[in-house]
Amino acid sequence: MEHTNKFKFFFSDTLLLLTGVMMASVGLKGFLVPNHFFDGGVTGISLLMHELYHWNLGMTIVLLNIPLMLISYFTVGKRFAMMMLLSVFIFSLCLQFIPNFSVTSDKLLISVFGGAFLGIGVGLVMRVGGALDGIEVLALGTLKRTSFSIAEIILGINILIFAAAAVIFGPETGLYSILTYFTATRCIDYVVEGFQAYTGVTIISSRSEELKHHLVNGMGRAITVYKGERGYLPGNFETRHDCDIVFTIITRLELRKLKNLVREVDPKAFMYASTIREASGGILTRKSAH
Repeated sequence: MEHTNKFKFFFSDTLLLLTGVMMASVGLKGFLVPNHFFDGGVTGISLLMHELYHWNLGMTIVLLNIPLMLISYFTVGKRFAMMMLLSVFIFSLCLQFIPNFSVTSDKLLISVFGGAFLGIGVGLVMRVGGALDGIEVLALGTLKRTSFSIAEIILGINILIFAAAAVIFGPETGLYSILTYFTATRCIDYVVEGFQAYTGVTIISSRSEELKHHLVNGMGRAITVYKGERGYLPGNFETRHDCDIVFTIITRLELRKLKNLVREVDPKAFMYASTIREASGGILTRKSAH
């Protein structure tokens, strides 16, 4: 039974990897490359080198990612580095053998669908623990030597790429490339995190018992209750009393419904929400009552 499960996981991971690589290749060969559009990260730099010096795109992506694979071996782990090597190698082969074919000449469609194909492809590869673009590895390595966050480092690198594209190929190309990158990153988020992303909500209310009832019996959500104190207001610091702090996890599609519920039960309730990057267990997948 154990060997059967391992084979199923291996087969599904291989299928996701190959599908992701093919979609990313179609995004480049069918949309971006024939129309001289660009993306961010290592892929964007490779596209720039390809356009300026006519370097082989697949080989350029491999060469630029090799130092990042070495960095990832020491910063992330051996398995990730090996998966990244495999992913980039297959990606390079696909780019080598798939000819350029322009699906459309409409610049908006090129940006949106080229970015979508590329983003979905990259996201599928990330789902199996690989990577087609080592830009985050570079940011992770740079993070230890600067005070900037990973997001800020990636943003800075991409600004340089898009600025170069705008200067060399014109502002319109630079702007459309930014749209391509934005579409790709959003698709990566959806593929990696799922369309049904979760949101953690914390509620502090004087009518917590009623809210608990509605959350559990009305929305079908599990809750966690913390014991806390309310009060400590400016000018009235000494006034405080015990309260229940209610925490629950919902989908982002249910957030508006929850806000309306809290507003109806206690308009003065304090509520804040935060994105949950990953969640499992409990009754997260239980269908809520409507």
